Amino acid sequence: MARVLVVGGSGYLGQHLLQRFAEMDGRQIDMAFTYHSNPPRQLLDAISPALSFRVDLKTGEGFDEITKTFGQPDIVINCAALSVPRACEVDPDGAMAINVPSFLVNWLASLTDNNTVLIHLSTDQVYEGSKSFYREVDETVPVNMYGKSKLAAEEFIRANYRNYVILRSSIIYGPQTISPVPKSLPIQWIDDFLSQGNQVEFFHDEYRCPVYVKDVVNVVLAVIQKWTSGSKEFDWTLNVGGVDRVSRLQMAEAVADCRGYDHSLIKPVSASTVNRGVISPADISMDITRLTQLLGVIPIPFKDGVKSTLGICGTS
Repeated sequence: MARVLVVGGSGYLGQHLLQRFAEMDGRQIDMAFTYHSNPPRQLLDAISPALSFRVDLKTGEGFDEITKTFGQPDIVINCAALSVPRACEVDPDGAMAINVPSFLVNWLASLTDNNTVLIHLSTDQVYEGSKSFYREVDETVPVNMYGKSKLAAEEFIRANYRNYVILRSSIIYGPQTISPVPKSLPIQWIDDFLSQGNQVEFFHDEYRCPVYVKDVVNVVLAVIQKWTSGSKEFDWTLNVGGVDRVSRLQMAEAVADCRGYDHSLIKPVSASTVNRGVISPADISMDITRLTQLLGVIPIPFKDGVKSTLGICGTS
């Protein structure tokens, strides 16, 4: 049985991972997760008997307790981050302290057996945004503090740890978690605004490759499968996006198509006309060829993901 630790397990992706692990036949995974403030009771009940640990990523407090109680994990998945770009601009020191997992990496490196793989969630915002379909080998020139802090995290991991898989994720969307997260979820946010019947502005010139949360979970599971089956030398960096390059406008149109909302509610505007308090890259769509070749995971089309998220239309 593999021992898996999800750092930031009370967050959006973390909860979806833990739920999937708990549903696996034969309990192939012994689970533990970290949280920062309070462990969500609904999540704990759903994934019992998983262990939970309070960890402060800024100080490293809590990692020793994991070693004592849970032991050395075989796989660590780091989902913890200060991921709101504007919040990172307001608190750059906090963004660097949380997003660069120095205490986590140093803890893993200190364990007697260096046979733990670190799966680290990074972001498409490490790219500048000046072209379409970035590849992993392309230059990384982040334009905001969020991207800069996540790039610094990648560099720290490469310099200080041997076995790692860095997953550069695009916008992750999907259904709500067992214990609802406080942050706004993209598809639900669009649906909520359009359902009110008021005209809403969406950017027609800002492009991403949104990825369905269960596809991200499948990517993580594929990495775990390779690791547990004997592949013990990982130094991968992979783009994890959906198969479709879509603008914010096209995302809203997909929701409208599924719900039957009037497209006249969707007003196209240029991202350059709105001051969001943070620079946002224009086009950070990603080429996911390497992901599909190495792991065999092919994400579902964006429109199918929207249907599954809203739960009102059958997927094609």
